Amino acid sequence: MYKSYSMELAGRTLTVDIGRVCAQANGAALLKYGETTVLSTATASDKPRDGVDFFPLSVEFEEKMYSVGKIPGGFNKREGKASENAILTSRVIDRPMRPLFPKDYRNDVTLNNMVMSVDPECRPELVGMIGAALATTISDIPFDGPCAMTQMGLVDGELIVNPSQKVWDDGDLQLTVASTSEKVIMIEAGANEVPEDKMIEAIYKCHEVNQTIIAFINKIREEVGKPKHEYTSCAIPEEMFAAMKEIVTPEQMEEAVFTDEKQKREENIKEVTAKLEEAFADKEDWLAVLGEAVYQYQKKTVRKMILKDHKRPDGRAFNQIRPLAAEVDLIPRVHGSAMFTRGQTQICDIVTLAPLSEVQKIDGLDANITTKRYLHQYNFPAYSVGETKVSRGPGRREIGHGALAEKALVPVLPSEEEFPYAIRAVSETFESNGSTSMASTCASCMSLMAAGVPIKKMVAGISCGLVTGDTDDDFLLLTDIQGLEDFFGDMDFKVTGTTDGITAIQMDIKIHGLTRPIVEGAIARCREARLFIMDTCMKPAIAAPRAEVNEWAPKIEQITIDPAKIGDVVGQKGKTINEIIARTGVKIDITDDGAVSVCGTDKAMIQKAIEMIKTIVTDFEEGQIFTGTVVSIKEFGAFIEFAPGKEGMVHISKIAKERINRVEDVLTLGDKVTVICLGKDKMGRISFSMKDVPEQQ
Repeated sequence: MYKSYSMELAGRTLTVDIGRVCAQANGAALLKYGETTVLSTATASDKPRDGVDFFPLSVEFEEKMYSVGKIPGGFNKREGKASENAILTSRVIDRPMRPLFPKDYRNDVTLNNMVMSVDPECRPELVGMIGAALATTISDIPFDGPCAMTQMGLVDGELIVNPSQKVWDDGDLQLTVASTSEKVIMIEAGANEVPEDKMIEAIYKCHEVNQTIIAFINKIREEVGKPKHEYTSCAIPEEMFAAMKEIVTPEQMEEAVFTDEKQKREENIKEVTAKLEEAFADKEDWLAVLGEAVYQYQKKTVRKMILKDHKRPDGRAFNQIRPLAAEVDLIPRVHGSAMFTRGQTQICDIVTLAPLSEVQKIDGLDANITTKRYLHQYNFPAYSVGETKVSRGPGRREIGHGALAEKALVPVLPSEEEFPYAIRAVSETFESNGSTSMASTCASCMSLMAAGVPIKKMVAGISCGLVTGDTDDDFLLLTDIQGLEDFFGDMDFKVTGTTDGITAIQMDIKIHGLTRPIVEGAIARCREARLFIMDTCMKPAIAAPRAEVNEWAPKIEQITIDPAKIGDVVGQKGKTINEIIARTGVKIDITDDGAVSVCGTDKAMIQKAIEMIKTIVTDFEEGQIFTGTVVSIKEFGAFIEFAPGKEGMVHISKIAKERINRVEDVLTLGDKVTVICLGKDKMGRISFSMKDVPEQQ
């Protein structure tokens, strides 16, 4: 049965068609917002997947190039692997929805969002987020929703709900907030040093808008929603927990996890597990789920220690940061390097500088963004957590962590006019025990300064955790969570910023939402911590950007020429510009507006190339003096090349003060000579004189 529903959302019409397409999916919705069209589907397997101790949820965001009237590039001419934007969008959909599925649900679930057309006034990412929540809500898949998402922009201090793509790209805020009918469940933000109070205002304005969307989804669910299907629970039997506590008492488990050393704690848990395996040797069904049961036992123990006993596993105070260390220049010959250590979390970041021609080209759905000048990439090798595993390249988590650190630093980067470089920062995870993305932000900030990138302000980041009790008022915030507190806690609230405001937020939770006091408290706690990190750790290592790029980095000089002269510099089939490059060893980039960037490692050669270019584009006037090379000798004179592809002639009568019979008596091919311009001869050629050059020349 086909039904269509509409609502007004931020001045545009959102239309949802149910029953029109994809009837065999558990839930499906065809959404149009403006003229942006996204098909969202939710499907689930009939039975739990065997042998998994997690909820196997897959979220896809498919960017179809036909949606913007493009044919994909490459030989295959079809969409390939997901773009970075698609991966990040999938993560933003996944993070708020995952906690709303039953904790004991093990059926495979796939949420697919296919972008079919794009209206630049209505961002497809937003439509996909709403569509995924709607399709799941009306399906028969168990889900404690609905939830909704709203995006917020900021221009000249004014908050803009669900901004157009241009406002999103150019404004001071890119905020996405997901909510249930009661609480905020996810925050993702990039910001141009937005003050904390303005950020909180924007978050809760999104939350208000979300309530109208939730009411709309509920109306649809009431009319066309399917009854939720029964499923096989994978919860650990209570009698098993009771038996475990007799063998390993809560006090013994508390002793096992109460340490600040990850390796020691893991060794203790191995001993606990071995003891339980021996005790349950005759209970095959219990042995099959023992790993999950031990995990749950640890979780209950840690949460009780924190919430009831007010003790953290490593003994820190709730607002205390682990020991900090920072250094720069630890890697030789690279353009910039820095290492940041916080407890057992350690990141080494390396910066590479290159000409602007090395920017990343992007073939995506946003017509405004075709290149990316600053790249932050994050790697997470198995050895960083003491494991052995072959590297298969970055996964979604690695891409997400790199994007968060990149977002954190973009607001403080110099413009291309101020610093004409493409910049790549790579964060290598040496050790991981909590919030490596925030350590990456700190390390990359210092690495950029060490490389001589004139960033406007220092940026740092930290993560705040949470443990909640039975009521909304029963909670504790934890500054600088380690891995154990992340795994067993309820929240990972990451905030980066300068002394003046926030540059990025990423908030994930495992519960059904946060109250406003928790959100405000976490943001305040993160500000306090990041200022402490900058003052006590980062500034002593490097307080400001270096005045110049280091000796191994390319040097770039820029000049501007008349765009009409670009052809003269390039020459026929690139002959002139290639000659300049061959003579000087530099790299030259010229934009359509006449901006010329000359890049090289030898400053003298850079200046030589610039002089050649200036000579080529100069309108020749009588009296100008040049130095050139004899490239051709004729009976009537010699031709002098004074710049690549530029020649003038010295008549035989203008070579020497005294009369000569043959040009060869004075000049030979390859001679370097100084000449003065006499203007142009009757044939339009540049005419030079050697004998009339002033004596001082």
